[in-house]
Amino acid sequence: MEALYHQTNKQVHEVHSYMGQLETSDKQSVHLVENEIQARIDKIFSSLERLEIFCNKEPLNKRQNAKLRVDQLKYDIQHLQTALRNFQHRRYAREQQERQREELLAQTFTANDSDTTIPIDETLQFNESLQNAHRGMDDLIGSGTSILRGLRDQRVTLKGTHKKILDVANMLGLSNTVMRLTEKRAFQDKYFMLGGMVLTCVLMFLVVQYLT
Repeated sequence: MEALYHQTNKQVHEVHSYMGQLETSDKQSVHLVENEIQARIDKIFSSLERLEIFCNKEPLNKRQNAKLRVDQLKYDIQHLQTALRNFQHRRYAREQQERQREELLAQTFTANDSDTTIPIDETLQFNESLQNAHRGMDDLIGSGTSILRGLRDQRVTLKGTHKKILDVANMLGLSNTVMRLTEKRAFQDKYFMLGGMVLTCVLMFLVVQYLT
């Protein structure tokens, strides 16, 4: 398990490095970087599933610590997955804006009489306002999506922590039961000892009384 854990931890750090390359990648290579990051993330999730199986096979005194380490890796890679999706969402929005801008600039307008002349300046201003509103909505949706994913990830982490607390509580309950049984046994042994002493004294008295 230790070898797989260190290998997975190294892969998480490598994904961190690749995430830093996204902002500096050009349009031709950004898709390749995104695909590489997603492939590594999928591989890490597969390794985490194997690590969870290994955790359940660990000795009881090491199991809790092993689960905490695996949960931390899972939390890190979930945040990296969310960051990748947010970057892709922003990239899609930028590409759509660029396409719309190019389509607008590519339009040709022919001269006509004054009654049918298109007010180009007003049209461009209106289009820019629509683009700004569209960009603001995209940012708002992206932020809301990130918040929801963060809450979902925190919920998963809290459920895991709650389960660990219950396991510890069960272990403590078992320890208290053993202590109570030990105290009860010690109490009984005390009375057995006193009874034995009294019986020994009676026997010694009878021996002295009837044999001497």
